[in-house]
Amino acid sequence: MTDIEIKRDGLTLRGVLEIPEEKTNFDLAILMHGFSGNCGRNNPGNMHYRLAKMLKEIGIASVRFDFNGHGESDGNFCDMTVPSEIADGQKILDYVRSLPGIKNIYLIGHSQGGVVAGMLAGYYHEFISKLVLLAPAASLKDDALIGHTLNLRYDPLHIPDKQELRPGYNVGGFYLRTAQTLPIYSVSAKYNGKVCLIHGTADDIVSPNVTIKYQQYYSQSVVHWIAGAGHLFEGKYRNKMIDIVKDFIQQK
Repeated sequence: MTDIEIKRDGLTLRGVLEIPEEKTNFDLAILMHGFSGNCGRNNPGNMHYRLAKMLKEIGIASVRFDFNGHGESDGNFCDMTVPSEIADGQKILDYVRSLPGIKNIYLIGHSQGGVVAGMLAGYYHEFISKLVLLAPAASLKDDALIGHTLNLRYDPLHIPDKQELRPGYNVGGFYLRTAQTLPIYSVSAKYNGKVCLIHGTADDIVSPNVTIKYQQYYSQSVVHWIAGAGHLFEGKYRNKMIDIVKDFIQQK
């Protein structure tokens, strides 16, 4: 496990690179966490930590990193937006493409990280071999349009400069303003490679209807419903989700 730092517009993004032992040529997956999450650097309970370990076991390298304003990366959470996370992802992708020995690149994103992964795959479709979206939170746009984001309530036509989501986490007004105009599906649809969509039927954060809509835009997609799983695929559902990702990545 190697710590990495990547510069993006004056900010330092921090993450972890893991390469299977004794491999000089390998496939690599970029893992993208969700809203207010982190890459789970040394946390075995974190889904991205678990995914990285699984990937390494099957000979796949990985990069997992904290988006701006999250975890150990620079920036303020209040200044974070989906477009700024896409900019983070673009720099991470540039870094990965510069590594020697890379064969195929995969993107795996959860929740808002799924939105970012889907759009980044659309923008850089020729460089991405496979895409995995875990409960992708495309509903964040609809939420912003009606003025109801998680536990926040606001006038969508007069958005405050910032609002406290919970202690230590203020959501910036620009986050919500940009969310209202994001071309999530149209950009994501530019990716025509293999896509795996995974969603829990008991997700009370992002409606499973979002994944149904995503599927309509992808020509090579498969959907896996995990009965009873919530948004974070906790408990016994975590292993099920990881097994599905493993099978998809290993398919030729």
